[in-house]
Parts: sequence; structure tokens; C-alpha cells
Amino acid sequence: MTVAALLSERTESGARFFEESADGLARVCHLMAERFARGGRLIAFGRSPTARSDARHVAVEFVHPVIVGKRALPAIGLAGEGGDIAAQVALIAAPGDVAMGFGTDCEDAVEVARRRGCLTIAFAPAGAEWEFEPPTSDPYVRQELIETLYHVLWELVHVFFEHRGLLEGRTERRAHDAGASSFLYPFLDERESDLDAVLEDVRRSVLMKAGEVGALREQTLTDNESVLVDAAAAVRASFERGGKLLALGNGGSATDAMDVVADFRAGGRPAIDLTEDPGILTAIANDIGTDAIFSRQVIAYGSRLDVLLALSTSGNSRNVIEALSEARRRGLVTIAMVGYDGGRVADEGLADHIVVTRSEHIPRIQEAQASAYHALVELVG
Repeated sequence: MTVAALLSERTESGARFFEESADGLARVCHLMAERFARGGRLIAFGRSPTARSDARHVAVEFVHPVIVGKRALPAIGLAGEGGDIAAQVALIAAPGDVAMGFGTDCEDAVEVARRRGCLTIAFAPAGAEWEFEPPTSDPYVRQELIETLYHVLWELVHVFFEHRGLLEGRTERRAHDAGASSFLYPFLDERESDLDAVLEDVRRSVLMKAGEVGALREQTLTDNESVLVDAAAAVRASFERGGKLLALGNGGSATDAMDVVADFRAGGRPAIDLTEDPGILTAIANDIGTDAIFSRQVIAYGSRLDVLLALSTSGNSRNVIEALSEARRRGLVTIAMVGYDGGRVADEGLADHIVVTRSEHIPRIQEAQASAYHALVELVG
């Protein structure tokens, strides 16, 4: 498998998926905004390890927005460690909520949510009201496209809070002056009586964002092709001599660490997710400080046979830097996937293999990084 072949599949499937889905996504953004405006929550759920990472990821994005001006919206991620998924949904979901099911085995939980009166969304045939199924059988590409989709939902649901008169139960019909923001979101100038015009502009924004991540995936995989090939060789050599992979990140990057560990484990490769144990994380954070939450685990679990993979959108997170430094002192091979211009990690050469995704937009960085670590998994073989 070559990096060029991996990129081609993502480019073709991504363009087709969002062209087919853009209209539906605009309408779902409006329906979700109505639910949130009435006090509803997002209930995300998934059974498998990879589905768990997506349920956790989308919940993080809604609860802790990283883009200035976006409001925090209530969301929770439910996964297998909490017990049967359908039973959890039955206990948590309320009629005004939005239920989002991940994986190919969530039909029972979707049915519970639908009977409860939730707006239901799924990414495979599951009996949901809205289903968005990527046009590819490649599980990695499917997951990457789904990640972009729920990021886009999160970004664009906020548009309708600027048009509250378009939300069910509201009668206000104001006109907006978007001012300096009009070049980014021209639909903010629309009157609140013109839902179709807003939906059309949101649809176009979906396509624009899909185009942005397509270009960023190309930059990430093309510019870093030799880095990924060399990193994969290092990981393969580690496994062959009895080593393991440790992965870490913060927030959405923590869920990406969950995902890459799940992918390696599914292939029979030993991997540890340093974000997985909340008891360890909170103990270290409380007693020592958040800077040490990963480096202490490197000390506990790492050996010279191992590889550390660090995921960071900024390249500046103190706990990531401390972990990379500790890993280097202990002789681990280090890989970093970073955004922006690479931050301190790239400037100071704090990892042996550094993959830089050149963007300042966090959702797009994470989506391109997913392509990079999936490429790493496939190149390791």
C-alpha cells in the first residue's frame, strides 16, 4: 500500500460523500439547533472500540468548543464500559434529545432513542431518521469521513442560533447585519423568514469545509510521505523486537489516541492508550499537576523497545512535551502528529518523526491527522 493510493481513496470518497450529503446535513443542523434551543442534549453512543472513540470525540466537541464564539452545548458519549448501550440510552435519553449512533451494531440503541422521541442520526443502516453512510468499504476512510461530518454538524448547528426566529416555537423575525463576518458567513445577513436561503448557504458551507479537509489531507499525506514511511518502519521494528505502542493526546486528540490504539489492537499489535484510565489521570493531575499526566505513565509503562505516538493540534501542550521528553530520555522511538506550524514540538525537534498538518483550524487538523495515523497503521501492516 502506498501513500498515494491511500490519498486517492480518501479524495474520491470524500468528494462523493459530501456532495450527496450536503443538503441533508444542512437540514439536520437546523433540526439539531431546534432541539438544543429547547433544552435538548446530544446523546452519542457506540459499542466497538473505534465507535467508542467517535462517540467520545463528538461529545467533547459539543461540550468544550475550541473555536472562539461557539457556545458549549450539552452532550454525553456512551460506550461499552458503561454496560449495554441500549440500556444506557434508555436510562439517559429524553424526548427532546438528539441521539447519534456509531458503528454497525447500534440498531437496538437507535430504536430505543427513536421510541423515546429523540432525533436519531446514524452512519450505517440502523433505523435512524437520518442516515449518512460513506460510499466506501474501507473502514478507515469511512471513519475519517464520519469524523468530518460530525465536526461539520458541530460547526454549522451554531448558525441557526444566529437565526433564532427560524427555530420551532419562535416567532421573532429579525434581519441581521453580518458586518465584517459577511465574507465568511454571508447567510447571517438573511432575514429569519427565509429558511430555504439559510439552508442553501449552510449546504454550500458544508461543501466548502469538505473541500478544505480534502486539500489538508493531501498536504498532510503528501508533504509527510517520507516521515510516515520511516515512522511505520520504526513501529514495525518495535513490534518485531517485542515492543509496544503508547499513544496520547488531549481532548479530541485523546479520542484519536483511543482510536489509533483500537486499530493496532484490532490487528493483534500491542498498544496502550495513556488517556484511558480516568483514575490515573485524575490522581496525577490532582496530586502533581496536569503537565505530568502522560510523562508519569511513560515512566510506568515505557521501555527502550517501545514507540510513543503523541497527537496534538498545537504542538505546544505541556503534558505532550513532557511525555515526549521523558520518552526520549528512556530511549523510546517518538512520533508526533501536530498542527499549525508544528509548535514547539517541530521547532525544537522534540520527536524522532514529526508529521505536520499545516492549518490553524482544529477540526480540520484532527480530520487530517486521522488520515495520517490510519496511514501509519496500514503502512506498518
